Amino acid sequence: MPELPRHSGLLLHVTSLPSRYGVGDFGPTAYAFVDFLVQSGQRVWQVLPLVPVTEGASPYASPSTFAGSPLLISPDQLAAEGLLTADDVAQVPDFPADHVAYETVTPFKRTLLERAYAHHAAAPEAERQQRFEAFCAAERGWLDDYALFRVLKEAHDGEVWTRWAAPLAACDPQAVAQARQDHAEAIRQQQFWQFLFAEQWQALKHYANERGVLLFGDLPIYVAHDSADVWAAQHLFHLEDDGEPVVVAGVPPDYFSATGQRWGNPIYRWDVMRKDRYAWWTRRLRHILQQVDLLRLDHFRAFEAYWAIPRAEETAVNGAWYPGPGAPFFETIRENLGSLDFVAEDLGIITDEVRALMRQFGLPGMAVLQFAFGGDDAHPFLPHNFHEHLVAYTGTHDNDTFAGWWFDRASTQEAEVVANEQARIRTYLHLTPEREAMIHWVGIETLMRSQARLVVFPLQDVLGLRSEARMNTPGTDHGNWAWRVQPDALTPEHGATLRRLAEESGRV
Repeated sequence: MPELPRHSGLLLHVTSLPSRYGVGDFGPTAYAFVDFLVQSGQRVWQVLPLVPVTEGASPYASPSTFAGSPLLISPDQLAAEGLLTADDVAQVPDFPADHVAYETVTPFKRTLLERAYAHHAAAPEAERQQRFEAFCAAERGWLDDYALFRVLKEAHDGEVWTRWAAPLAACDPQAVAQARQDHAEAIRQQQFWQFLFAEQWQALKHYANERGVLLFGDLPIYVAHDSADVWAAQHLFHLEDDGEPVVVAGVPPDYFSATGQRWGNPIYRWDVMRKDRYAWWTRRLRHILQQVDLLRLDHFRAFEAYWAIPRAEETAVNGAWYPGPGAPFFETIRENLGSLDFVAEDLGIITDEVRALMRQFGLPGMAVLQFAFGGDDAHPFLPHNFHEHLVAYTGTHDNDTFAGWWFDRASTQEAEVVANEQARIRTYLHLTPEREAMIHWVGIETLMRSQARLVVFPLQDVLGLRSEARMNTPGTDHGNWAWRVQPDALTPEHGATLRRLAEESGRV
């Protein structure tokens, strides 16, 4: 990819924005956040995957890698377009402001979206209808299957697709054609919601790009088993005859977990994908690169070699390494797409072969300041060891906040270990009692002044929030993906400090 400019930016998922509708969306506060980025000298807005979510609300376990989350559609925008009335948006439940209560937000927003579709279907406005039809035609390659999948899931009370009637579970063409006829109106509604998502996101992206702000997205390497992606293309995955995975994805035991991590995603049949020049992956990457300007490839190391675990295994211990698609994959993708605007998520134990693959295609990796102090002075995440072609973070969505990492971890880790590491950090970051009280700004300033071309900070770190504001704790299945920023939390002082640091470090 081209050399990254010397910029800085903020990490904030759209769901975390303030909104009277219980979850952040593409409405006024999203545009206000872009304005804040501009005023504070920030040129990048990094978001998590914008895909639909199900139970657990993880954007990394979605029923579609192509679809957008209807939760992110702004009711205010729909009202402005005449798809909702003033009465539709007047009565809003008293949602909590500090987190997303998905169990109440989801049915409420669905009711609004159903009304929006009903308004459209009853009296289609000619220009909008024309845009809708053009969208359906352009996105047919994924949209038709996704819309049918969601409708069939509802018709089967949410059951995983392998438990549907055999012809539908096998995605039999005759059964699928009949289902499209039987559920035509419900399918049309799902398609309309995807159209609304796409129009609102593209309008927001245009607004950001016009003001010099780049949108930085995130793409999980794997897709969920219970997804339209797997159901509609079963031949591309290692599946049994009944549709269940033969092997599943994860990572082996390491210093994070004695039993490794068993994610449960089905594994790609890279041999089959290679035969049609990775057409599915090309469509996937082309689609998301229309939504964002820069893309993080999550779990990049699996493109070089991946850990496969027999489905019957309860942990990741008894897996094995297999070769990934490697350089031929990226060569083909570059031929198909023209460029590789990717950042490689290379956290964890990374081999020389993975590093060589990144160098071959000029893909920058990542450094996380919170991980920098567990080794010696040669640790690559220590800022004095940074090189330019790098994206550096105080922390990611999977980390504690920077202030939480400093002040709260003594309660969760061995006290002596924490004390020894913090003594080293105090020396490295020149911490006085006054600077320690503002540890989040110390971390931000340290990365701002580093050689890394792009530095990104979770908004929680700008605000100096503690562990209660953490976005996700890997290995846990509750309390994640719900944090929201309070409406008046960001102040002109925050923006002024960010801008001063960006200007002093040559990032504006």
